[in-house]
Amino acid sequence: MSDRTARHLPRRAALAGLGGALLSACTGLPLITPPAKVPMDSVLDLAAPPARAPALLVLLPGAYDGPGDFLREGFVQAVRARGLPVDVQLADAHAGYYTSQQIVERVHDDIVQPARARGYARIWLCGISLGGYGSLLYAAQHGASIDGLFVMAAFLGRRDLPAHIAQAGGLAAWDGQMTGADAHDLALWRWLRGYADRAAARQRPPLLMGWGEDDRFVMSNRLVGATLPPGHVFTTSGGHDWPAWQRLWAAFLDRQPWQGSHG
Repeated sequence: MSDRTARHLPRRAALAGLGGALLSACTGLPLITPPAKVPMDSVLDLAAPPARAPALLVLLPGAYDGPGDFLREGFVQAVRARGLPVDVQLADAHAGYYTSQQIVERVHDDIVQPARARGYARIWLCGISLGGYGSLLYAAQHGASIDGLFVMAAFLGRRDLPAHIAQAGGLAAWDGQMTGADAHDLALWRWLRGYADRAAARQRPPLLMGWGEDDRFVMSNRLVGATLPPGHVFTTSGGHDWPAWQRLWAAFLDRQPWQGSHG
């Protein structure tokens, strides 16, 4: 069913540069974006209707995907096959919300806050590709509003900055600077650098990541994954495609990290 009720990055600075060139870099396709509806549409699947489960997984799709793709590719069925007492909300967070600079606001106002008002004790954001990027943008601004996030094959901006960070020795060694870097890329990676500091990371929602070893974003994902605790990184064979993401999703569901405490 359709559920329409369902701080570290400045809101505008994080999204201002996210235009056609950036999204084309993410998707490898020409930019065609549908309008951003307010409120954002979503599909809510309950574990034991009509009751609400204690935990909610919110899924954000890739640039040209939507709730129907998660359903078709078995993401909800994988949850139900395991008998997990968790509800799943599939957000129609398409590329239009990024180009219109509304992704963080809409996820907060139309998904997360209403979910808290409905009584969910634990909320995790789970994003694929551009949805992983959106999940990270959201956590950077509203980390206290969620209990964790899992990003698969996350798009993390242009490749020049992570290449520079790798040459510097990784996120922990990087000084947070790069001449000529895109401003919103810098803002995101400076925030991600906080996960390399164990004390700072404890003040944030736990971050779990997964990717296929042949994914086109593997280099940037590995840079972030290298800062995370054991058990927070999942890898599989394959590239930037649904079979790899299905395996990563299964590994995440088997781990059930939302059962743990925040931080």
